[in-house]
Amino acid sequence: MKIFRNIFVIVAFALAAASCRNEEVIEFALDTSEINIGPDGGVKTIKISSGSKWVATTGVPWITVSPANGIGSAECKVLIDSALVNSREAIVRITNVDDNDERQDFKVIQEGYKYSLTVDQTSVEVPSYADLKDRFFTVKVKANFNFTIDLPEDVEWLEMDKVSYSFDDRVARPRNIDLKFKYDVNFKEEPRSTVIKFHPVNDKIAIAEKNDLAVNQKSADKIEIGVKGDSLALLAIGRTLGMLGTWDTSEKLENWSGVTVWKTKDERRGRVRSAEFTMFRTTEPIPYQVKYLTEAEELFFYGNSNTFLIKELDCGQHLCELKKLRKLTIGAYGLTSLHKDFKNLSNLEYLNLEANNFQKIPDVLNDHDLPKLTALIMNANTRYTISDLSNDVRTSIGGFVDEEKFPVRMLLWDKLDTLRLSVNYLQGKLPTDEEMRELIAERWSTAELKDSLAAGSTFFEENDIPKVLPNTDLFAINLNRLYGELPMWLLYHPKLDLWAPDLLVWSQEGVAKDGTKAGFSNAPTNMNYYYDNLYVNKKFNPKNFTYEEE
Repeated sequence: MKIFRNIFVIVAFALAAASCRNEEVIEFALDTSEINIGPDGGVKTIKISSGSKWVATTGVPWITVSPANGIGSAECKVLIDSALVNSREAIVRITNVDDNDERQDFKVIQEGYKYSLTVDQTSVEVPSYADLKDRFFTVKVKANFNFTIDLPEDVEWLEMDKVSYSFDDRVARPRNIDLKFKYDVNFKEEPRSTVIKFHPVNDKIAIAEKNDLAVNQKSADKIEIGVKGDSLALLAIGRTLGMLGTWDTSEKLENWSGVTVWKTKDERRGRVRSAEFTMFRTTEPIPYQVKYLTEAEELFFYGNSNTFLIKELDCGQHLCELKKLRKLTIGAYGLTSLHKDFKNLSNLEYLNLEANNFQKIPDVLNDHDLPKLTALIMNANTRYTISDLSNDVRTSIGGFVDEEKFPVRMLLWDKLDTLRLSVNYLQGKLPTDEEMRELIAERWSTAELKDSLAAGSTFFEENDIPKVLPNTDLFAINLNRLYGELPMWLLYHPKLDLWAPDLLVWSQEGVAKDGTKAGFSNAPTNMNYYYDNLYVNKKFNPKNFTYEEE
């Protein structure tokens, strides 16, 4: 019995001891008194020791405790936002719900953002050539201050799209800004580079970090002058223009469609003599690779599907290096001007610039800069068909609309055998006989026209008619907005019978800007006056005449 009594005492003692341990008080405490964190914010962990209910509170919106309340000990996450100001701090309080006087605090200290501007890539390399739609690159700038972009003024091959941004709503917090830069084709056989710098608008702030952006462009593909270089140049030009068709490179160059080569026995043999580029789509000048076609006599560019969409466009400088060119056609391309070096093409004999967008006849088209030119074709340079110019407010309409009066210098170009200015917006009166007498010293004489004049005629001596366009076999100014009287230099021109004047001269249409209806007041209804009374031996017979343009 004594044994059982002792066992009971031991068990009772153990139970009493256990009861004392369960009633032990857990200290209300935290494992930290301070959290330090960087400007980007983040998540930190704290441990709460408690034997009762508790709740966490903060006085600021940029700190969140999760969970924010609980019973007993717990591990909590402290979520801290990125900084909005340069630096800040706040208190987080853990309160015993059963005893509000019992609390534990810890401090959150957040370092602020320093002023900085960083670029996601400090160096960019671009190719020498890319299609226009692909000729750009973007960089991502991360900054927390307003800045300006310093693009060197002498770097004309690089430009930046406009971008707007503001840091007012985010104060010192860095913001990502996408910058887009466009670049031009590098025509040179050496690379080029520049450095883009970023500067704070407020130059008094202290910048902790700031990047520059280096831009490097590769050199142009080197093309060796020669037969192989010609084929590479043709392919590159076609590619750049966006031609619908292409050449079969398995064929010899001499068999390429629209291409002829020299068959001489000198160094020109096999080189491109002429080439045609048709059905393309571009908004740029003639590609730079054209400069490698150094033996070309004739080039033909025609049919740009963008022609009416282009605001300003010249032919490009590289075409102007081909000093051996004799015949050149740039039609329906969208040209609004010619490059200033176009005068270098001094060996041109034939020039066709029809169906472009010229507002006026380029100044370089004159007998001084192009002394060998005999054929000039510039008809149909209108963007739109406008019947009444006085009732239309559009300005970029082409058709030489900016010519204040008929371009007299065209009439002084004695070497021209072909001059076509039809279907444009030339306006006003033709130069009078008196005006032309002041500009032209020579006169038509009976002696030089005796084979076609009526016997005994002294018409030209009596009327002192100036010798205008003496070598011109084709003259066309129809379907413009010309009006007034036809002068004698035109009505009695010795080659009028070749010009089909009722179709290519007399016929005008529409209304000029000043409201005057186009049309000549004294336009003949037929050619009887010409053939019956003056040029009796010169009546035009279509069966005996053919005209071939070179």
